[in-house]
Amino acid sequence: MDDILLVDKPKGLTSSRVVELIRKKLKVKAGHTGTLDPIATGLLIVLMGRRTKEASSFLTLDKSYRVKARLGVETDTFDCDGKILQQSDAMITKEELQEVLKGFRGEIWQVPPSFSAKKLAGRKAYELARKGISVQVPPKKVSIYSLKLEEFQFPYFTFDCDVSSGFYVRSLVHDIGTKLAVGATVVEVRRTGVGHYRVEQARKLEEILGYKV
Repeated sequence: MDDILLVDKPKGLTSSRVVELIRKKLKVKAGHTGTLDPIATGLLIVLMGRRTKEASSFLTLDKSYRVKARLGVETDTFDCDGKILQQSDAMITKEELQEVLKGFRGEIWQVPPSFSAKKLAGRKAYELARKGISVQVPPKKVSIYSLKLEEFQFPYFTFDCDVSSGFYVRSLVHDIGTKLAVGATVVEVRRTGVGHYRVEQARKLEEILGYKV
């Protein structure tokens, strides 16, 4: 079975676990083309059989996301699953948020989260961070092609974005919170597109497996 499988990843599973379940179910060699955090849902591209050799060509594709975030909270993982580092009760208006968002369009330098799969000296950053080792992930130049605020209900806001490969939406939300001086963390992330592939084309994992995980 040499094919591309578009999976709508459920929340709570790692990308590797999704691939493992598919590999066991379909009895085929398989691998994914770009990690989604356990908190994230949405499009996960899985290559099967001989098509696993094409993985590198998918890594450079642009991505699209819908993100829900919360103002006034900063965590060590930059999402709501992490340890709270500081909180703020300061009120932020929709206009203030929109003004800050204007600065996050185009080409920017971004520091990936310490709790990420970014490799440092051959080890994943999150493996070091979980052991309490101070992690200094070098900044990377990335691009934000579009960033649109879809909903604002303080302290929560939701936005859609189209970004380059290697982009971390958790870092974007963290940086937005820093600019507003109140902190911000990710509550929900859904990857809606990878290149020309869309999440609407994907199949639910439980449909592929024949049971709910």
